[in-house]
Amino acid sequence: MKHFRKGLFVGAAISLLALTASAAVAETPKDQLVIGTSLAQVLSLDPQQATEGKANEIMCNLYDRLVLATPGGKIAPQLAESWAIDDKGITFKLREAAFASGNPVTSKDVVFSLTRLLKMNQAAAANLKRVGYNADNVEKLVTAPDERTVRIDLSGEVTPELLLYRLAMVTTSVVDSVEVEKHVKDNDYGNAWLRTNSAGSGPFTLNRWTPNEIVILDVNKDYVGGEPKMRRVVIRHVPESQVERLMLERGDIDIASALSASDLATFQDKQGFQIQRVPTGGFYVLSMNAGNQYLSHPKVREAIAYGIDYAGIEKTIMGPYGRVRTVPVPENYEYAISSPDWHLDVEKAKSLLAEAGFKDGFSLSLKTIAQTPRIDLATAIQASLAQIGIKVNIQQGNGSEIIAAHRARDFDLLIPQTGAYMPNVLGSMEQFSSNPDNSKEANNAGNFVWRSAWDIPELTKLTAKASLEPDAKKRGELYVEMQKMFVDLKPAVLPLFERYEPIVLNARVKDYVGHPNMTTRLEAVTKAETE
Repeated sequence: MKHFRKGLFVGAAISLLALTASAAVAETPKDQLVIGTSLAQVLSLDPQQATEGKANEIMCNLYDRLVLATPGGKIAPQLAESWAIDDKGITFKLREAAFASGNPVTSKDVVFSLTRLLKMNQAAAANLKRVGYNADNVEKLVTAPDERTVRIDLSGEVTPELLLYRLAMVTTSVVDSVEVEKHVKDNDYGNAWLRTNSAGSGPFTLNRWTPNEIVILDVNKDYVGGEPKMRRVVIRHVPESQVERLMLERGDIDIASALSASDLATFQDKQGFQIQRVPTGGFYVLSMNAGNQYLSHPKVREAIAYGIDYAGIEKTIMGPYGRVRTVPVPENYEYAISSPDWHLDVEKAKSLLAEAGFKDGFSLSLKTIAQTPRIDLATAIQASLAQIGIKVNIQQGNGSEIIAAHRARDFDLLIPQTGAYMPNVLGSMEQFSSNPDNSKEANNAGNFVWRSAWDIPELTKLTAKASLEPDAKKRGELYVEMQKMFVDLKPAVLPLFERYEPIVLNARVKDYVGHPNMTTRLEAVTKAETE
């Protein structure tokens, strides 16, 4: 197994020894929430740039949006106190609110933020670009009739209902235009500064971020929703599961969210702790680069789909992290179809490889971020594919290395994870079924399918049609058709397991409710006295 970063586990081992050597039991301060997790995916804290789940969890506490999606999947007001929908767009009325700087939140800030998102044109812009909003038309379609009114005209490629869910994403967070403009350098829209600072109106502000080490959030005492109970939130990078388990047991952290299935199981029914298993609507995925000489063949991709021991991996590795599902729609969603008959069938997989002209097999690399459960998942896939004659060389690295390779199409196989931005077929599947321009020149690194160089014009067209269909029943029929076409194409973005976020909390922590979109808010969290 190749390591991008030497010493990754040496440091973890030293930490484990240090923890084991100390016998004292710690306790976090009552007015501070301390979270242990993996920060490997946090590459930026600019909401118009970052898209990774852990970054979203942090940024959603620094910034508010016009609207939010509740844990139950309903759209609710946030900075917008109300909105009216007509046949050409949506008009929002803003509530009285202020940024942490003291500057008032105005319609100018909303227009600035959405314009900034599309003008920067990074991965974060993909969800609005997919439905017709871009750098060229945003200033025409998003306007501020007065200081408290925002008007967003429809692009012609999305319904108002589906647009509201896109506006609930962290990427559309409203930033303080006055503060950001102070820090613009070389026309970078203030990105270099905002990557490591905050300029929001959320319940917390960013005190410090040291990559792969720590994030510290301080309370925003003037938050419009009332001062949060926690004076400070500390998020520590603890990627080694055993270390994290010991820290939680000792009281060094209040919440652990990067535990292996076996370490997590030690807290089952354990006094003083509680476990939450949060469904995300997303998936652990095996991305195959269709630009690869082998993976460009649909029969090879199908052979791989038959070459993975899904059931065995679910039982031995995934546990609370996921359940087998090879259609990119959670099985409990309305209009979800059954998974295809892809299961470990070594002879069938070998036969498919022979039909593709590769009966003697071949070698591929598999890249993955070094965090639970993806390392163990990569190892299991390596062993599974070896049975059908595909030799897999695993390369693990930190978030910046693996995500950059994914966006640059610099991989054979890679294990990313996805989420759902709304609780329906389109919300979970759109990222698997839309790739408007597969050319390398398009450089559409924000598009999940483009990264795999998988050209799917008919499925892209069908996905766009579903986005525009106002009739719920007809839209449901299109959802079914999308899933069937996806399976028939032998996907280069193969969903493996429906993804859950298992977390363990010290029982002192109250009112922490994990959000399916990885936008868990912390202003209502409290901590009880020691039990």
